[in-house]
Amino acid sequence: MTAGRADTTHTARYREIAAVLRRHSLGFLGGLIGLDRLLPFRRRAAGAPAAETHESPMHLRLALEELGPTFIKLGQVLSTRPDLLPPAYVDELVKLQDAAPPVPAEQIRDVIRRELGGEPEELFGSFDNDPLASASIGQAHAATLKDGTPVVVKVRRPGAVAQVQEDVEILQNLAMRANRTWDLARDYDAAGLADEFAKTIRAELDYLQEGRNAERFAENFVDEPDVLIPRVFWEFTTSRVLTLERMYGANVGDSAALDAAGVDRKHIARRGAEIVLKMTFEDRFFHADLHPGNLFIHDDGTIALIDFGMVGAIEEELRGHLSNLFIALVRGDHDLLTSALIGVSLGAASVDRDVLREDLRVFLSHYRLRSLRETPFARMMGDLFGILRDNRLRLPREMALLFKALLQIEGLAVKLDPEFRLGEALEPYAQRLARERMSALVFARRLARASVDMGELALDMPGVLRRVIDQVDTSGVQLHLRAAELDPIVGRVERIGNRLVAGMISAAFISGIGNVVSRERKWRSWEGAMVGTGLGIISAMGAYLAWTARRRGRRRP
Repeated sequence: MTAGRADTTHTARYREIAAVLRRHSLGFLGGLIGLDRLLPFRRRAAGAPAAETHESPMHLRLALEELGPTFIKLGQVLSTRPDLLPPAYVDELVKLQDAAPPVPAEQIRDVIRRELGGEPEELFGSFDNDPLASASIGQAHAATLKDGTPVVVKVRRPGAVAQVQEDVEILQNLAMRANRTWDLARDYDAAGLADEFAKTIRAELDYLQEGRNAERFAENFVDEPDVLIPRVFWEFTTSRVLTLERMYGANVGDSAALDAAGVDRKHIARRGAEIVLKMTFEDRFFHADLHPGNLFIHDDGTIALIDFGMVGAIEEELRGHLSNLFIALVRGDHDLLTSALIGVSLGAASVDRDVLREDLRVFLSHYRLRSLRETPFARMMGDLFGILRDNRLRLPREMALLFKALLQIEGLAVKLDPEFRLGEALEPYAQRLARERMSALVFARRLARASVDMGELALDMPGVLRRVIDQVDTSGVQLHLRAAELDPIVGRVERIGNRLVAGMISAAFISGIGNVVSRERKWRSWEGAMVGTGLGIISAMGAYLAWTARRRGRRRP
């Protein structure tokens, strides 16, 4: 739908948004994106709040609550983005987690009848009309199965899809308009953020996906009996209704209840961090909404997790970016950290590299510690997020969710154990990532995968060269190659086309990287000697590829 068509179709909703913004002293936002023209009396009346209140985080939260489920979810998502919003706004928006008003019981029962084909009392052994919780997308009710198994039935709000669809279109239209009229919105790519949010909220509307997420977590923790993931009862689950095993226990944030139950709070703090780090760095699939209401603690220390609508995944490229960041932080190398942040951040094309480098130099001077275990993680990340905001850089969604999850679990852990340090638990994973990043075997595998399609690789050449230069500059290149290990690489190179040409291209490409690297950096004499030796080996590898391609070409007509 075009912006113009949407403007006409959604006029009433546009007016409602403009009115709510004005009522909460946020009318300046409407002015920036053209909504103020939809309302009369645009001048501030006598006695109205002064301009300073326009920046009140509380007013923003109240406005989002009043605008309904889509905007509540928008606030929740924004609360995970300290790279975009100052801490005061993030802290205020976190309060939106359970802010939605409850849906009348009869409307919930009607959804169950339509989706599951019967009255709740016919389908379940019991069903409580009073909700356990009411969130922006759905509402949860306690029930039991016919065999007495306690369950929670989550029901999507009636009309939620239509309302979300309308609001998402409006947000995308307003974001495109903001990109054209507001420098700040353009720097942060408001249109891109709106598209990202649209994908997030549409995914959360589908309870089938949340059920699949729960089963994936259950599979990942099947061998860890002290971690409980609720079972999904698929016979009572659709895209609008999700029935899960009910989890019990003390709220992880209730220290008094934990002490009364005799729970070892230090153990829970450490174990909670281990769970999140396992999700992130081993399973590469993590829970991205670990506020206190989503964790329960049993008397024996077992930890139960719920609510799997917001998750994150660590793909190989993002894992590489994390490695670069950890290496730069541990080494205190502001040049490498500059390159790492520019490499991972969106909107980096317009950044002033010299300004960013100086900001990071000052930042790292405050954290000249020998290891992550000595680093105050939350304070360090807060300072780093401030630098990202100042330089108009934003992290990819998955990385922002990851850092938010780490900060959430650290906050919970410190409340349980004031002596807890996330860096101590994080350090082994960071070291493993660094070793993987600098491993010669990984380097060889990446080169083999890149050979599948040289044309595609050529499109990525600037970024590839940048990463190679940074890696050689910071850690050197380690090579442990045997002729037998090169055969799979040669086989993939041959798929491009003529074997002889493929071998020559491979040799030229590798040699070209060597030349660029050798000219890009000025090393001390011993470093130059070692790198020269490595580049000689790489060139020999290229020659071997060419020779093997010619030989195989002669063998096969």
